[in-house]
Amino acid sequence: MTLAEQQQHYRQRIDGYLGALIDGLPALAPNLKAAMKHGLLLGGKRVRPFLVYSTGTMLGLDEPRLDPMAAAVECIHAYSLIHDDLPAMDDDKLRRGQPTVHVAFDEATAILAGDALQALAFEELAKCQVASIEAFKALLVLFSQAAGYQGMVSGQAMDMAATGQTLSLAALEQVHAHKTGALIRASVLMPTLMAGSAPEHVEALATFSEKLGLAFQVQDDILDVTANTETLGKTQGKDQRDHKATYPALLGLNQAQTKAQTLVDEALSCLASLPYNSEHLAALARYVITRER
Repeated sequence: MTLAEQQQHYRQRIDGYLGALIDGLPALAPNLKAAMKHGLLLGGKRVRPFLVYSTGTMLGLDEPRLDPMAAAVECIHAYSLIHDDLPAMDDDKLRRGQPTVHVAFDEATAILAGDALQALAFEELAKCQVASIEAFKALLVLFSQAAGYQGMVSGQAMDMAATGQTLSLAALEQVHAHKTGALIRASVLMPTLMAGSAPEHVEALATFSEKLGLAFQVQDDILDVTANTETLGKTQGKDQRDHKATYPALLGLNQAQTKAQTLVDEALSCLASLPYNSEHLAALARYVITRER
């Protein structure tokens, strides 16, 4: 199966699962439910569910067992985008080629939709089947840290604080290792807890995911310079206009592209040490820096 076919398979699988999940919620607040669905199911690359499914199946887990885990990471990702797009933060009007949630609905509903999706993520995580209570605790800690203060949320705070500043390369990497990388890392490592993987394999996958997360962000920064709004599905050039700290701004476009390639090469070398067929993960790593949106 090609990467494109695998991506389509996992996208259809997780979209079907998430659609049924939202549709199955009681009609307590229909407008809120519609806003949740808008933020969760209106397109997207589904990179994080892809990582959950590809890592898990590589380790011998079946797809139905991985569904709640994939749903949990995508719910967290969707909530973060809904809140990031708000006027109080990035003030974006367009996401995945469609109006952002606060534009399609209103700001209060967007805040509540994000809140509800965050809670739904932990409800899904509770469905994950692991071998022991200790493994479940480790899963919960990993996921909570990736989504919260020690991961994505602090990354967003650091990114906002860095607006208009010139950061060192190390400082910029710290921002994006948290903002983007933490949830990508969790998407790769959570299946290892379910599978009971050997420590040396977990270590290799951890390093792979960290390199991949940074490469993903470097390419995002590059696309803000080189792509157009129609292709991106979000406002092109906004990072520059908002004086955001980015890799092209710090390194220049050519050096940023070299940095992305180096990160992917390092990620691929981590996979080479594993006694598994990791071709789907390798193909995704290569895709991350060749994608156009």
